[in-house]
Amino acid sequence: MTIREIDERMTAIEEEKKDPQISEERLMELEKEYAGLGAACDSLTAHDKLFLARHRKRPKVDDYFNALFTDFFEQKGDFLSSEDPSILGGIAVFHGIPVTVIGHRKGHDITESMKFRFGMPEPEGYRKALRLMKQAEKFGRPIITFIDTPGAYPGLEAEEHGQSNAIARNLAEMSALKVPVFAIVTGEGSSGGALALGVANRVYMLENAVYSVLSPEGFASILWKDSGRAAEACDLMKLTAEDLYRFKVIDGIIPEPAGGAHRDPESVYKAIERTIMREFNQFKKMSPAEIARDRYEKFRNIDMAVR
Repeated sequence: MTIREIDERMTAIEEEKKDPQISEERLMELEKEYAGLGAACDSLTAHDKLFLARHRKRPKVDDYFNALFTDFFEQKGDFLSSEDPSILGGIAVFHGIPVTVIGHRKGHDITESMKFRFGMPEPEGYRKALRLMKQAEKFGRPIITFIDTPGAYPGLEAEEHGQSNAIARNLAEMSALKVPVFAIVTGEGSSGGALALGVANRVYMLENAVYSVLSPEGFASILWKDSGRAAEACDLMKLTAEDLYRFKVIDGIIPEPAGGAHRDPESVYKAIERTIMREFNQFKKMSPAEIARDRYEKFRNIDMAVR
């Protein structure tokens, strides 16, 4: 049984269990089958995890903002050209601490997804993100980013407006920020479009998220001229949370319920909340210079580990 078939069956069981007329005997049968399907999710392939990372019901950035923060105040515009809705960002409060939160916005349905270009920002989105980060640095607010994108928008207009320059500037400016930056890859993190929000003191991934230099389909198209070999590419690319933790690219893995984050979003929100609180406590006593130095050392260690 493939992960898609498992997911469809788990969904069907969840729907049947909601029937108020269901018998106790049938409910026990369904619970047992559901547990068996969940156990099958303990040995997922990299391609299976890609499926879950892209799942249409997976929590989106606004779900995380609503669950983890209070008093969120959205800020729009790059103060130069225009507003890019595919990046959601603003000021919020986390356990009494003012923070700046920023994330890729994919949308919950096809209408929203088209409006947000399926989470693929244009240069204006990255410039907006950087504006919010520099503002956070000015006022001493920690920054939390949520990464979920197939990459930066590849359109001609985006290139004309300076896509590569906007991403490169984010990388350079984020590396020197003097406030702590925490990044969480919640779904799909591909290419410079993801890394533009990922130069952080601590980078975490959800258990079934993926993080890579480009999409597996793009990798397969370049290497073999065949995007249909994406499953094979997933294994070669080492894009899972386990792979990246082993290479010291990320600092930890946040667990998900069996079958993916969409099965029990509340448990995922609580796990992220605990992770952020733990990291906040580690950076409380560090000076701005020490925070910037910590980030520098983190990425130097990645370089040495990969070599």
